[in-house]
Amino acid sequence: MDRTPEPELMNEPVQARAYAEADFDEANTLFVDLFRSRFPDFSNGRLLDLGCGPADITLRLANLLPGVVIDGVDGAEEMLKFGREKLERDQALAARVTLIEGFIPGVELPVSSYEALVSNSLLHHLHEPDVLWQTITELAAPGACVMIMDLFRPESRDQASSLVDSYAPDAPPVLREDFFNSLLAAFTPEEVAEQLARHELDALQIETVSDRHLLISGRIG
Repeated sequence: MDRTPEPELMNEPVQARAYAEADFDEANTLFVDLFRSRFPDFSNGRLLDLGCGPADITLRLANLLPGVVIDGVDGAEEMLKFGREKLERDQALAARVTLIEGFIPGVELPVSSYEALVSNSLLHHLHEPDVLWQTITELAAPGACVMIMDLFRPESRDQASSLVDSYAPDAPPVLREDFFNSLLAAFTPEEVAEQLARHELDALQIETVSDRHLLISGRIG
């Protein structure tokens, strides 16, 4: 099945609220657990979360890593406002977490390099996926931890529909539609391998970690 790109931004208020209030605990817990298992010694430095959305994973990582300063970037202000509301209620986290509206490449960041770079479910939104790998290459400090998790494209629309029915049976229609479209927009492991090769990021490993999630991780720089 060929890839069908979807809009890069989720910035409609209704869409952003539905996403922020949805139950992504399973996937977000998986992300944080995978980061801890892949990089058990990472406990200090600065981490960049690209495409952080409402910042649920950003804040989970901040709680997990009390010695780390985190910058979260997203192009959708409607998404970021949910994370900012949470930070207003937790001044300790707010001292270590900054949420920035902006697009890659070119977003203005407070530092020029990071000891860790992560992203969840951003890659499939990008019409030009190379901008993600370009950004990682430019911002990674020597030996930086990199972990990208995303959906991978099923073989058919019927398989995509089955995944939606399995994992979002009671979700609002807008989320079911977004999930289906995201599966169609996702990349296959082979396509991701080609992207990494173009950017000389062969040190990153590709693996499937669920029936719908792909993980790219390793140290670079």
